[in-house]
Amino acid sequence: MKKADEALVASLTRGEIQALIDAPDPRTLSGARDRAMLHLSFSAALRVSELVGLRLDQLDLRSRCTIHVIGKGRRERVLPLWKESVVALRAWLAVRQQRRDEALFLNATGLTMTRSGFEYILGKHVATAAQRLPSIATKRVTPHVLRHSCAMHMRQATRDLRKVALWLGHASLQSTETYLRADPTEKLEALAATAAPTLQPGKFRPPDRLIAMLKEQRHPQKLC
Repeated sequence: MKKADEALVASLTRGEIQALIDAPDPRTLSGARDRAMLHLSFSAALRVSELVGLRLDQLDLRSRCTIHVIGKGRRERVLPLWKESVVALRAWLAVRQQRRDEALFLNATGLTMTRSGFEYILGKHVATAAQRLPSIATKRVTPHVLRHSCAMHMRQATRDLRKVALWLGHASLQSTETYLRADPTEKLEALAATAAPTLQPGKFRPPDRLIAMLKEQRHPQKLC
């Protein structure tokens, strides 16, 4: 059976990520929540199901500043949090309404944030970010694109696929290799390390037999 072609992963630049994270207004309740969600979605490379499924008890901001993620196939991983993510999360927790729902992120009605809810929030802030950085408007930004973006940036920074696989919670390196195909860095290094074949200058001199044949075709002999 022929293996299906795999498209290259889409990702955002650092500038586009920053414009997106800066889009929510942190002075509002929803803005504090949205900024924390965007920070965590990108920096922890979370699948949308992992993000909206987070509970308060999976977050540790008191000692190690980590997040306990339960991913595909119930595979678990504990990730350290960036300082910026910790700041955003603390700002959200300071204004988060006290509800029986133990979900980390709540919607406007105080219930667990849904997948479609976060997709709507993301789309709204992409539109705001595009006013500052128009290039983001040319891309289809989904929750998974944030995950891809983190993986691409981490791959470029560490040059270690194993670390990227551990961060993303991949069961094997085969899933992580897609970021190699999308990153031109190593291909450019390979190109620079390989010398192109040199061509010796010279002039083409046709043989006498070829010249005689061409003349004969230009002046064909008349048949008797």
